[in-house]
Amino acid sequence: MSDAERMVELIPRLRRYARALAGDRAAADDLVQDTLERAWAKLHLYRRGTDLRAWLFTVMHNMYVNQLRAARPGAQLDEEMPELSQPARQTDGLEVRDLDLAIRRLPPEQREVLLLVVLEDMSYHEAAGTLGIPIGTVMSRLARAREKLRTMLSGLPPGGNQLKIVK
Repeated sequence: MSDAERMVELIPRLRRYARALAGDRAAADDLVQDTLERAWAKLHLYRRGTDLRAWLFTVMHNMYVNQLRAARPGAQLDEEMPELSQPARQTDGLEVRDLDLAIRRLPPEQREVLLLVVLEDMSYHEAAGTLGIPIGTVMSRLARAREKLRTMLSGLPPGGNQLKIVK
C-alpha cells in the first residue's frame, strides 16, 4: 500500500482528532486539509517503517498550535470556550455536552494528551512521540486532566471532594 493510500485511510481518525481539538466541524476539516497538505509536501521527512498515524498526528498537532498562536497573539490559550449553540434535549445528550464543555475547559496541553490517549487510543509512548514530550509528562498531564474532569463533572467546588474526618 502506498503512502498516499495509507494517508487516505487515516482521514477519519484525523478528522475525529481535529474535531476534538478545534470543536467546530468546518475548522476541523480545514485543519485536516492543512495537515494533509503539509504532510504531503514534507513526506520526504517521514521515516518509512515508522507509524504513519503518529507522524500525521504530530503534523496536525503542530499545525493546530501554530494556528492558535497566529490567531491569538499574546492571548491566554486557556480561555473558556463558548457553549454549544444548540443544547441537547435528552439526558445522555446533556451529559455528552457537559463532558465536551469540561474537556474544552482543560488547558490545551492536558486536553491534547487526554484526546490522544483516550479518544485515539494511543499508548503513552506514542502520545509522547506525537507531542514531542517525555512519557512522564504525558502521564502527569493525563492524571491532571482526569482529575480536573472529575472535579468539573462532580459539581463540587475545587477541593470539595476531599475526605472528611469522622470521629
